Amino acid sequence: MSAPGTVDIRPMTKADLESVLAIEQASFSHPWRHEHFLHELASPYSFPFVAVIEGAVGGYVCLMSLFEEAEILDIVVAPHLRGRGIARALLEHAVAIAQGKQAGIMRLEVRASNRAAIALYERSGFSRTGVRTKYYEGVEDALLMEKSLSTGC
Repeated sequence: MSAPGTVDIRPMTKADLESVLAIEQASFSHPWRHEHFLHELASPYSFPFVAVIEGAVGGYVCLMSLFEEAEILDIVVAPHLRGRGIARALLEHAVAIAQGKQAGIMRLEVRASNRAAIALYERSGFSRTGVRTKYYEGVEDALLMEKSLSTGC
């Protein structure tokens, strides 16, 4: 059993989907659907994980890793649990998994208005590499970011 407030990260299962979908719907105006998460669970190149806090799913990350590239497709923490380091723990876990899969680079995109996420990514070594204009709902820009995972050089 974990200490109160401890974040345990484990692979996402179908049993987690009700909690994951509730967090997704509370966080986004255009949330992923149940089918999307089922696809992530079934894909051999996808590595979805949940953060469990005091026995309940409090966040998740969906990582895709193929050959030398990895991408964070979705990383979310329940609104009432934000600001507690859970997203950082999920991000660090995703980076470690990608490195274990021999990925040399990790990419992601984030809403240009999501200052907290951008700050987290920059503190974690991600650099801004571009912008997708009006990417989200045809209104908001997506900021493209990436981080080298190579340990050499």
